[in-house]
Amino acid sequence: MLNEKISILIVEDDPDMAELISDLVEAEGWTPLTAPSAEEAAIVLSRETVHLVLVDHNLPGTSGRTFAQRLRAQTNIGIVMVTAAGSAADRVLGLETAADDYVVKPFEPIELTARIKAVLRRTIPSLKPERESEREHEPASLKLGDWSVDLKSRRAICRTDPARSLTSAEFALLEILAETPNAPVSRAQILDRLGAESERYIDRNVDVLVLRLRRKIERNPDLPRHIKTRRGKGYVLDTDDGEIVS
Repeated sequence: MLNEKISILIVEDDPDMAELISDLVEAEGWTPLTAPSAEEAAIVLSRETVHLVLVDHNLPGTSGRTFAQRLRAQTNIGIVMVTAAGSAADRVLGLETAADDYVVKPFEPIELTARIKAVLRRTIPSLKPERESEREHEPASLKLGDWSVDLKSRRAICRTDPARSLTSAEFALLEILAETPNAPVSRAQILDRLGAESERYIDRNVDVLVLRLRRKIERNPDLPRHIKTRRGKGYVLDTDDGEIVS
């Protein structure tokens, strides 16, 4: 259950907005932590256990986007950008660089909490509903090139570069494709499976996630061997050049 053991770090330089989000977080039973800058957020992260970071795009000093990129390079923690920059291009760039989701100010409280819950379920396996985490037909693990992926524990390890990791959004995409290996999954189906986030995802966002995943698991992203495009049908996880274990 999503309870008070979950800590959310709010990186926001506007005191009123930080207080508003803190109240929303606390109302859900989570523990809010706040920092007015990326530099102070780094200090909080070094001292506290944090399960998800809400970060404003425009911060004094280091920008929210740069902070998110640096954080993503170090950890798979859930990251949600909270910003007034709401164009489709901004959302795509935010997702491509680091964030798991993107919430635009002004937002409805129910929208923000729904997105937080969706990202938490992706990043913390124990929070996934039983019907989603116990599918008997899903493979247990994948071996794709240099990557060994354990779908049960939600771990992805790169043999040649242990420092590389998959974001929760990238892992969610891989899980969706792994449910029906060698069969195409349409963009619409992927959007639907992304759940609460689907309202803001567009076809281009799916393409961005696929590109991000290819850049990490494919030796040549321009000639993918594992995540392939089926024209007019969507994307497919091709296991002919990999290994899938039930």
